[in-house]
Amino acid sequence: MKAHSATSEDAITSHGIRLTPQRRYVYEALMEKRDHPTASEVFMRAKARMPSISLATVYNCLDALTESGLIRQVYCERGSSRYCPNLVPHGHFFCKTCGVVFDVPIDPAQEASWEFPEGTQLEHVEITLRGLCPACAQKQTTSLL
Repeated sequence: MKAHSATSEDAITSHGIRLTPQRRYVYEALMEKRDHPTASEVFMRAKARMPSISLATVYNCLDALTESGLIRQVYCERGSSRYCPNLVPHGHFFCKTCGVVFDVPIDPAQEASWEFPEGTQLEHVEITLRGLCPACAQKQTTSLL
């Protein structure tokens, strides 16, 4: 069995939540493969390491990690929520064909150019882009030829 990373322990405890083996496995499953998995996908990864973990426990861990600010919950239109451990300001691109999700860097300086009514307090930014990933765009272009 793989030794646990002191980094995952530090990350979890520094965000004010109690470290449990289940939270550690769920967090590590997100950190090892940063592909925006659904709760079910996180469950399968965590279950490979901890066969006794339940889907309900994974949901509870994801809720605790999200509420503490350690991960972000990403909402897909009509799809399952996904989870993202990248806390640097960024947007998400969703491929409408294959469903892949990837991070898109956002320049925080751009926010300074946005115009809001006087007195507005911006608390959260969520930028979602949709289209075709490079592989699906290539397939579509090839099929048109």
